[in-house]
Amino acid sequence: MIELREEADGRLSRSFGGDTLNTAVYLARLGTRVDYITALGDDSWSDELIAAWDAEGVGTDRVLRLPGRLPGLYIIQTDPKGERRFSYWRETAAARLLFKAPEAQPIIESLATYDLIYLSGISLSLYGDEGRARLFSVLRDARSAGKRVAFDTNFRPRGWPDQTVARTAFRQAFECADIILASTEDLDLLFGGTGVDALLAFSDRAEIVLKHPDLTCRVLSKGKEILVPSKPAEDVVDTTAAGDSFAAAYLNARLSGKSPEAAAQSGHRLAGQVVRHRGAIIRRDAMPNP
Repeated sequence: MIELREEADGRLSRSFGGDTLNTAVYLARLGTRVDYITALGDDSWSDELIAAWDAEGVGTDRVLRLPGRLPGLYIIQTDPKGERRFSYWRETAAARLLFKAPEAQPIIESLATYDLIYLSGISLSLYGDEGRARLFSVLRDARSAGKRVAFDTNFRPRGWPDQTVARTAFRQAFECADIILASTEDLDLLFGGTGVDALLAFSDRAEIVLKHPDLTCRVLSKGKEILVPSKPAEDVVDTTAAGDSFAAAYLNARLSGKSPEAAAQSGHRLAGQVVRHRGAIIRRDAMPNP
């Protein structure tokens, strides 16, 4: 999506972002080969997005371009503590049509060719019942072919018609996932007090990465449970993309053969740097050492 960030004097600065896109950019910066699969319009802003993603090393050959459509838009406002508030304009965004447009069929079929497919709860909220059914079918086929799926909970209530629909979709995603990145905040919002239990029911078949409010990361993998703590950054400016960057560093480390504990430490390190800068995507020269 197009990202507008409100400055202290009320002016808006323009960039780009979106939860899975943020993760794709950080994965590319960390050295993982990554393609981003979505839909954009045929407008000049969509052209700019493609150019920016290409410049970051994110593959764009499988971005569907739909005539007459536009990308989504959001505005970030932050309070003095760096906590952010988002306002979205994405009801007619091209990305919503990814699993509806007939011309998207080759792109959808290509999903099963990737070693790892990453999606989020926000991804699920875009597609509607029919689109989600098609997506889950593709994910199941990919896993049957030996591919892996990573799912980040990222629950935003405003993106769903009601909680019941969202709970059903999330449980289906849990069933399809090999790695689940979650936060207690997301789970409490969606499931209430039973959220953590709903997630842990899948710990016998999925690697679970659960982030707590105190920044402790609880990792359950292959019958083992590990707690990986972290200290809050002292100079937080903007918490946008903290979870997205954590996911990128975690997945990059796991794809590189590192242990879940080392992967969580990498996630904490990158997220701790991202929150010290404004916007979803920080400057390249601000990236921490691997």
